[in-house]
Amino acid sequence: MPKSYAQLMKQIDVLRHQAESVKRKEVEGVIKRIKEAISVYGLTAVDLGLSGSATGVKRSMALKRKGRAASKSGKPASVPGKPKYRDEAGHAWSGKGPRPGWFRAALESGKSLEDLAV
Repeated sequence: MPKSYAQLMKQIDVLRHQAESVKRKEVEGVIKRIKEAISVYGLTAVDLGLSGSATGVKRSMALKRKGRAASKSGKPASVPGKPKYRDEAGHAWSGKGPRPGWFRAALESGKSLEDLAV
């Protein structure tokens, strides 16, 4: 027997709630994996292509990463420089701050600083 319009709408509502619940769980996993990758590779907001004003994402990421206050101009006290080192996979590092995992791994595999220099 065919379902009524009201029954179908109720079924749609139930499925919508189920879908939202599954989506929330999947998003939690995705965010966890992204945070792990950011930590392992030392990625910055600039590396990820995120943009924002001096009071937006870049500033908050720079402040968290460096633990420094913004300058009087409103820009972060430390702005990442141009990449000095890059690998075949496209990972880049300015040479400032701790060496990212990909850079350490490349050196351990026998690459030299000159091999990775831009």
